[in-house]
Amino acid sequence: MHPPLHMVTVHCACGNTFETHSTKDEVRLEICSACHPFFSGKQKLIDTAGRVERFQKRYAAQAGRR
Repeated sequence: MHPPLHMVTVHCACGNTFETHSTKDEVRLEICSACHPFFSGKQKLIDTAGRVERFQKRYAAQAGRR
């Protein structure tokens, strides 16, 4: 009824590998917990058009009116 579960080595694009159980023979990831910005703590804010500054300026002006 259930597919067979076996140990596989997971390969990430960053080079990280770890073992887990899976029904697949091979698992390849583009992003894992070692390279994901949220888990690695290397989160960057990419702002090429000044959107963040425009947002902060707009809502700072509205907060001053209240």
